[in-house]
Amino acid sequence: MAFELPDLPYDYEALQPYMSKETLEYHHDKHHNAYVTTGNKLIDGTGLEGKPLEEVVKESYGSNPGLFNQVGQHYNHLHFWNWMKPNGGGSSLPGKLAERVDADLGGFDKFREAFINAGTTQFGSGWAWLALRDGKFEVMKTPNGENPLVHGATPLLGCDVWEHSYYIDYRNARPKYLEAWFDNLVNWDYVLELYEKAA
Repeated sequence: MAFELPDLPYDYEALQPYMSKETLEYHHDKHHNAYVTTGNKLIDGTGLEGKPLEEVVKESYGSNPGLFNQVGQHYNHLHFWNWMKPNGGGSSLPGKLAERVDADLGGFDKFREAFINAGTTQFGSGWAWLALRDGKFEVMKTPNGENPLVHGATPLLGCDVWEHSYYIDYRNARPKYLEAWFDNLVNWDYVLELYEKAA
């Protein structure tokens, strides 16, 4: 079963002004599509064909870097499109999320600050994350296509800080992008859905 590029869950214009149509066209149609196409080529003959994506990500990590880079990014982006929605963001989290954020991260403001800081201080390409590890929320950052799955945690929210995710709209102002993304685009309902599955 080959990996497939999903359609975006909204129109290309839907996330403006925080993420432009041009960014989504390049990011989804070119970058994500390339991860899918290359991943499908590189998985041939590995014995991982037909396995669930999460399994392929975990099994290729450390043993097949070429394949891992592609499938890791495919996994990250499948969720990334759903981690955003028009009129998203805001500080009123669904109840269960708010409770965990208060208990594990010291409240929403500290969580927001830690998340934006993780994305800002990730040197080069990578991701900022909210993850669940050993029953607790944790803010993490990873380089390149890595994600919390390969570090014994479950990704609940991830922001792409590769330049192709923001350079058209924000140039080199990564912190500005992270603030706009967190405050205006995050789909907290999807974060809750992933948390309920993981918990």
